[in-house]
Amino acid sequence: MRSACRPANGLLSRRALCRVFSVLCLVLSGCGPDRTVYRGGPILTMDADGRVVEALGIEGDRIGAVGTVEEVLTWAGDAAGQVDLAGRALLPGFIDAHGHFPGDGVWAVVVDLRSPPMADVGDLAELLERLRTRARETPAGEWIVGMGYDDTLLAEGRHPDRHDLDRASSEHPIAALHVSGHLAALNSAGLAASGIDASTPDPEGGRIRREADGRTPDGVLEEQAMASVEERILAPSPLDSLRIFREATRRYLAAGVTTAQNGYAPKLQVRALSWLSRLRLLPLRIVLWPEPAVADEILADELSVRSTERVRVGAVKLVADGSIQGYTGYLSEPYHVPPGDDPGYRGYPRIPHDELVEQVARYHAAGMQVAIHGNGDASIDDILDALEEAQRRHPRDDARPVVVHAQMTRPDQLDRMAALGAVPSFFSLHTFYWGDRHRRIFMGPERAARMSPASSARARGIRFTIHCDAPIVPMEPLKLVWSAVNRRTRSGFVVGPEERIDAAQALRAVTIDAAWQHFEEGEKGSLEPGKLADLVILSGSPLDVPAERIDAIRVIETLVGGRSAWRAEAQ
Repeated sequence: MRSACRPANGLLSRRALCRVFSVLCLVLSGCGPDRTVYRGGPILTMDADGRVVEALGIEGDRIGAVGTVEEVLTWAGDAAGQVDLAGRALLPGFIDAHGHFPGDGVWAVVVDLRSPPMADVGDLAELLERLRTRARETPAGEWIVGMGYDDTLLAEGRHPDRHDLDRASSEHPIAALHVSGHLAALNSAGLAASGIDASTPDPEGGRIRREADGRTPDGVLEEQAMASVEERILAPSPLDSLRIFREATRRYLAAGVTTAQNGYAPKLQVRALSWLSRLRLLPLRIVLWPEPAVADEILADELSVRSTERVRVGAVKLVADGSIQGYTGYLSEPYHVPPGDDPGYRGYPRIPHDELVEQVARYHAAGMQVAIHGNGDASIDDILDALEEAQRRHPRDDARPVVVHAQMTRPDQLDRMAALGAVPSFFSLHTFYWGDRHRRIFMGPERAARMSPASSARARGIRFTIHCDAPIVPMEPLKLVWSAVNRRTRSGFVVGPEERIDAAQALRAVTIDAAWQHFEEGEKGSLEPGKLADLVILSGSPLDVPAERIDAIRVIETLVGGRSAWRAEAQ
């Protein structure tokens, strides 16, 4: 006869079953090792009262208790683990209000053409040498893609044209994307591969720049004219896709981001990220904003996207105009220093006014949240017209439409946003990276002072968010908070001091208010019992350091669902 304690036929022994039962009892009784208490540093809850508390307890992937050390230890029980913050600060994980995940990982694949402070390309000679080096390593006929050049920071003060890029290689199609993401420069082989020649008309919402004869493409493509180039970059090879995903994930988690956002998701990325989530291969959470074609398929039941613990579909994303620094943002008054010979140049819309109205009304009627990119104030007029008409035709409570970037929003437009319940999401790092050039070149001092008007929005009771728009600039939430608080340009000038906000307001814009923008405030964004334990530990509290030192704070650890997803090597 077998002993009663010996396994038989692969079954657990009675002793093993007893151990399992004991552990289960501990967990169910609330005294198990699945509970952890964080104490010993400021814990910024970002709740409605903005409380800073002594301790926080988590159980599994959720927050279980928040309050004094005594209160949380009483909840936790004697078997709970404890983490001493040693004076470091604990906050909700940062939430990306708008970006293009996994775009910040493209630097693992493309040629980096950025100028200081993001990289070190100073002139066209260096830009071409980087492309030439990549061409030497690439089989003839394959595309060479570079990203991030800024014509206003190159010594020559201009875009590379097809003749420049031909010097890098005539055997490879080459595409160099502007730092704004709204223009691209192609060499002759790239133009030919894209089917663009002297007979190609400008597409609606875009422009093919021409040489002196007025017909021959000079290589620079604006907005909708670069659609074919965008398709190539948004559909890299499987191996490159993996490298991009891994690098983006590393960067986001190292920055304390626990919820990323893909702000114009094509079908391939929607499917890929959804499957990675189902396979439990996503180390952070993602909100997908599908591009219109994808949204149409979802609404027609031609594409099924099931929300999971890590991925969900949010707003449909439309792009109403371009970029101020690319001269494609759509303004009500001319640019301060117009490009070319037209002193009245104001940019242009990517989507005509009446077409935008109909598109927005259709998605709004279908119950979708709508997010619309708009930088110039004329474009923001069009966006608000469309939102007002959609609400007039199909009234909805709490639709939370998002005006993405809302860069040159005027005071009267803020009043309209307040009446609509619209959410401006400000790209506040514009003040640092482009503030000097906005003052001197693009907008002039008066208009530049009101860019990203967060303080004016707050004065009207408008709930707003702020974002990095990675990979346009790096995913650095603490630099973003610093920028919204200080509004300092690269030269040290404070642009629009009256639009500065305090650190607590800026932190809310990257935590609870960003969660609210995504309709996720019930699950994340603040440290409250029942919410997901998505946390970031910082070297210090942004509320306690001098405002000018907020960007010097370091991320020590990032936790997603109560588990460590990234930890700094040297603490």
